[in-house]
Amino acid sequence: MQEHQGGNFSHTEFLLVGFSGLNEHRWLLFFPFCLLFVLSVVANSLLIYIIKTQRSLHSPMYVLVGAAAFVYLFLTMSFIPRMLLSFLFNWNAISLLECLVQMFFINFIGTFQTSILLLMAVDRYVAICIPLRYNDYLNTSNCFKFVIVSLVRNGIFFVVIAFLDGNLSFCNSNVIDHCFCEHMGLVGLACGSTVLNNIVGLLIIFCITVLDWMCVLVSYIKIFVSVFLRDSGKSSRKAVHTCTTHIMFLFLIYICAFVALLSYRTGNSLSPNIRVLISILYLLFPSCLHPIIYGFRTKDIRVHIVKFFQSQT
Repeated sequence: MQEHQGGNFSHTEFLLVGFSGLNEHRWLLFFPFCLLFVLSVVANSLLIYIIKTQRSLHSPMYVLVGAAAFVYLFLTMSFIPRMLLSFLFNWNAISLLECLVQMFFINFIGTFQTSILLLMAVDRYVAICIPLRYNDYLNTSNCFKFVIVSLVRNGIFFVVIAFLDGNLSFCNSNVIDHCFCEHMGLVGLACGSTVLNNIVGLLIIFCITVLDWMCVLVSYIKIFVSVFLRDSGKSSRKAVHTCTTHIMFLFLIYICAFVALLSYRTGNSLSPNIRVLISILYLLFPSCLHPIIYGFRTKDIRVHIVKFFQSQT
């Protein structure tokens, strides 16, 4: 379907053809990605259930772990089911409106994870560096305000980018070499000027991702400086161990984001299949590892998970 806009035909329906190089074997991708999807849904749902039902885990830190699991659960729900149906039944067509809605929710939910990770870093900083002020800073009211501000910030940015992308003219190809709609893939099909779209995209990267990561980095630098300058021995080791889990997961997210971004900058030197795979794993891989890292590495959560499985046998 096409519309006539400003003298040019503009596509209003697109085809998501990620992994098209596999041809008739593309359907086989259903099985590994379905397995990862089930792992993500089951593991994150279990983590949310354990934290919700155990009163001893209702501290701000564990509530944030549960909130992150909730984010990852909905992030995978926003694109994986449709992608699996595309692999199995070749349901590749998507309207421009559906594409923009999917793009909005993937970006909106995906970037909110950095806000939660920032709040977790602040929680560790206050708990370790200024524990006597913990209840003053990390109370329900302040956490709620932080969440609302982050949601409003992310919502405004991605409504703007969806509006700008939706007003572009797509008069050439309507084939998106990806398994879901994303900003750079859609803008790459536009036949008019995309300068404003690119500027807003870079502004979003700085105001959300870069800014949040800088604050996270400052928080952990202050934690380690405080620990090694003021404390020693067992207390230092305990504090460092408390932050190790968060740093491991932050490092994982950073590597995934860096590789995904680099894959676009070096798009001509990478095969389309590899680039699509990297983009999918950037969203899916952390959601699978989050409950494993926080569930089994964190002693308090691990104990309740073991008890849960023992009660089921």
